[in-house]
Amino acid sequence: MNFLTQIDNLALIALLVVSGVALFLPTLSTLISGKGLSPTEATIWINRRKAYVFDLRPEEAFKAGHLPGAKSLEAATLTVGLEKTKLDRKHPVVLVCETGADSRKAVAQVKSLGFAEVAILDGGVKAWKAAALPLIK
Repeated sequence: MNFLTQIDNLALIALLVVSGVALFLPTLSTLISGKGLSPTEATIWINRRKAYVFDLRPEEAFKAGHLPGAKSLEAATLTVGLEKTKLDRKHPVVLVCETGADSRKAVAQVKSLGFAEVAILDGGVKAWKAAALPLIK
């Protein structure tokens, strides 16, 4: 009897492969698009890990209220703005926008500049406000 030719064993092997892929997909998504942080996790990164925070919203929105310690870098000029700064590439980076969508698109740009660890604030400034965390004006 050959193990692989029995129908029961084929079903178990297929189940094993499908469940393995399902378990790996979130990890693959994180590797491709950057780690998503809740407002609490972002606070920990900022306070304990000394993460750089870059706000990708327009200047007017930044002035209306931004995360503590955030620097304004509009999404359109992100690469140029980061190249001008002489930041330690070993420090983690948190990207912030209004909802998290623009930040997710910018992760690859920031990683290509040599930053080792890049994350986004899931839900953006809206999630930060919903968590009743302070904004600086």
